[in-house]
Amino acid sequence: MNIRDATRAYESWLRKQIPVVDADLRLKHAHMAESPFVFLRATYYRWAQLWPVVCPKLTDAPRVLAVGDLHIENFGTWRDGEGRLIWGVNDVDEACALPYTNDLVRLAASALFAVDAEHIALSGRAVCDAILDGYRSSLQRGGRPVVLAERGRWLRQLALNELRDPIQFWTRLRALPAVRGPFPRAAISSMWPGGVAIDRVVRRVAGVGSLGRPRYVALGLRGDSLIAREAKAWVPSVSATDSTAEASTALLERAVRVRDPFVTVVGGWIVRRLAPDCTRIELSDLPKRRDEAKLLRAMGWETANLHLGSRTSRIVRHLDDRGTRWLLRAATRMAQAVTNDWKEWKRYQLR
Repeated sequence: MNIRDATRAYESWLRKQIPVVDADLRLKHAHMAESPFVFLRATYYRWAQLWPVVCPKLTDAPRVLAVGDLHIENFGTWRDGEGRLIWGVNDVDEACALPYTNDLVRLAASALFAVDAEHIALSGRAVCDAILDGYRSSLQRGGRPVVLAERGRWLRQLALNELRDPIQFWTRLRALPAVRGPFPRAAISSMWPGGVAIDRVVRRVAGVGSLGRPRYVALGLRGDSLIAREAKAWVPSVSATDSTAEASTALLERAVRVRDPFVTVVGGWIVRRLAPDCTRIELSDLPKRRDEAKLLRAMGWETANLHLGSRTSRIVRHLDDRGTRWLLRAATRMAQAVTNDWKEWKRYQLR
């Protein structure tokens, strides 16, 4: 199956799950031609097909409740119940049981694309070594949430550098077109504060891989300041035919992390708080002076934090048996397979 057939098959399946926003799918198709990294983010369905073919020796690795669609821009910040700033993986839509190697290879492949785009000034070997070092260290120490209020001054500075300007953030949200028809009121109400009226509901277009799914954002005033809750349609992970919404919830509950108290899956919708400090961090927006190896090590560490929600006793032994260069070899092969698909897609889009 080529990339065009794979995309048609996925979108046909998606239409059976939810009411698809066709205009957003057309936008997604255009984004897919931009670069191999954007293509990677947009096509997890294709990764799920290629992974067992390109890396067959890694598919028998110990299985964990994994992120699935992991990449270097799947990390961001949120506030916990105490108001502390937390950093970690902030999108687990594709969570399901997978070999632990899937998350590591996908994270490393995305970092190799960042190297090619000159967003990361490290060698491929240094990239993979940093990710593996963080992952192994976290496993061996039992993990630790990344609470920016307490540790990681360097990471806190990176995160605060990216926090959106509140005025621009709320101006953009309020400028979105209002929804005049029905919206998932019950799902949004599950995360909406009591005694506060919903003033307006807008439709939001965001992300890459989730383009095509309906997104609704409710806006209101609390204490004379704006608040927002987003509901995004949930669909099963393409990596597992028996995937359920409980997989995403279970991953967040079992992992070694400080949960975002404003994220839940209810009634077929992923509901979360939107705010300037609840944001994904894009690598291209980070300050020029940064310790990239340290950042990648932190990403490896956080990946293990999530995997530690499953039985991981066999993973360290499996890592020891693989040597030191397996991740670079696997990530390079997967990055090449993704690039080949991207080139084919780009030719198709330019016709």
